[in-house]
Amino acid sequence: MTGSTPEQDTDRPPHPRDTPTPDHPHGQRPDADRPHDLVGIGIGPFNLSLAALAHGVPGGLSTAFYEQRPAFHWHPGLLIDGATLQVPFLADLVTLADPASPWTFLNYLKSRERLFPFYFAEKFHIHRAEYDAYCRWASERLPGLHFGHQVDSVRWNPERRLFEVDYTQIDPDGEAEALGRSYTRNVVLGVGTAPYVPEPLRPLADAPGVPVVHSADYLTHRDTLLAAGHVTVIGSGQSGAEIFLDLLRARPAGAEGIHWLTRTEAFAPMEYSKLGLEHFTPDYIRYFHALPEQVRDDLVPRQWQLHKGIDDATITAIHDELYRRTLHGGWPDAVLTPGVRVRTAGRVATTRIELHLEHVQQSARTRLTTDAVVLATGYRERPLDRLLAGLDPYVRHDSAGRPRVDEHHRLVLDPSITGAVHVQNAERHTHGVGAPDLGLAAWRSATILNAITGKEPYPLPRRTAFTSFGLETREAPGIPAQGRKLTPLAQNV
Repeated sequence: MTGSTPEQDTDRPPHPRDTPTPDHPHGQRPDADRPHDLVGIGIGPFNLSLAALAHGVPGGLSTAFYEQRPAFHWHPGLLIDGATLQVPFLADLVTLADPASPWTFLNYLKSRERLFPFYFAEKFHIHRAEYDAYCRWASERLPGLHFGHQVDSVRWNPERRLFEVDYTQIDPDGEAEALGRSYTRNVVLGVGTAPYVPEPLRPLADAPGVPVVHSADYLTHRDTLLAAGHVTVIGSGQSGAEIFLDLLRARPAGAEGIHWLTRTEAFAPMEYSKLGLEHFTPDYIRYFHALPEQVRDDLVPRQWQLHKGIDDATITAIHDELYRRTLHGGWPDAVLTPGVRVRTAGRVATTRIELHLEHVQQSARTRLTTDAVVLATGYRERPLDRLLAGLDPYVRHDSAGRPRVDEHHRLVLDPSITGAVHVQNAERHTHGVGAPDLGLAAWRSATILNAITGKEPYPLPRRTAFTSFGLETREAPGIPAQGRKLTPLAQNV
């Protein structure tokens, strides 16, 4: 389909889902031919937020959400005991768009008769495991959520002026059980991100029996890692810090056997000042989206400390634990080295791993032999090419070949398509570092629903930050937009 034209789509051959099945003689569920207003692909926190807010749209929306996993789970490998979210509990699925929604975190607590304990606990940042449980509570009660359904393709049907979403229903053993198709006026992609493994370490990470694991699978392999004589953690973000701290606490004093390496110049704290946090407001998202493409591309890597730094409390806990191990003399067997990159990696004597390291500032090279490696190397947006192959002729791209995304989080499509394809957490190149932030989930979901309905079921604030990110004068109450001008002072800067 990649090289086809929109006109050729009308001549596509019959699809297996058009073939009658024993259960449904027309190859469809009884209601499958009725178009939905919205189909969501993927059920992570962002599309779960969308489902929760869509449930409250006056007049109702016909929705369906598909997820290939059998149930909701949020980063299960990183639900380390005591680890907390880096955003306040108000960054739940709905509160920042609709605090009166029945799907708030506070209502979840009320349903569990835990509201008073939470009140007295005075926890602004909740445990990660509690957020996971809250989302699962919502996922088990919201209508229209279909787990065990793998979406295979999305196409535009110009005759019906609808999107076709083909999926495979998966049984509990992970085997294909049935095929299906839904029709919809709008699609929202929320397929999330995938663990990123640096190129030099991919052969080891893919090899069976080699203890090179991504942080996403940390808890699954924790016992093996604790039993290893020496462990190396690579990556200096929050995940790397939490894993280093967890391993450190669990290993005997004087025999810790841990290296912590990172490419960044320091084990740096996350930018968490009040004005710094305003980079995660709708005001900044709008400002960033309006910048030229090259400016956006240059800006994002320089903002790593806004989202890849370490929570100050975690840094403090690490230093406290290291200091405690010096109280009776000696230093812990733990090495923390920033500014280091892994050039190559291989196996030594079948059981050990050899990392070839380079210190960027020193231009010095060395080798490190270790028994296990944890890759806290982050995540990358999942490519949409395969899923959207049927829409490729319609999708408009930027100069780097990435899909263009408008201010309403919609893919920019050929005008012949009357429906919309929205994206969640796949638009950092157009909307900035706030794209994966949980604090913007409800606002983005509300923005999408307002665009889909053509109304304003969720009125959104016009101003969300004290910072003026550009030189344009803000729209003030009572001043029409066309009356705003650049001041002479700004013009002379």
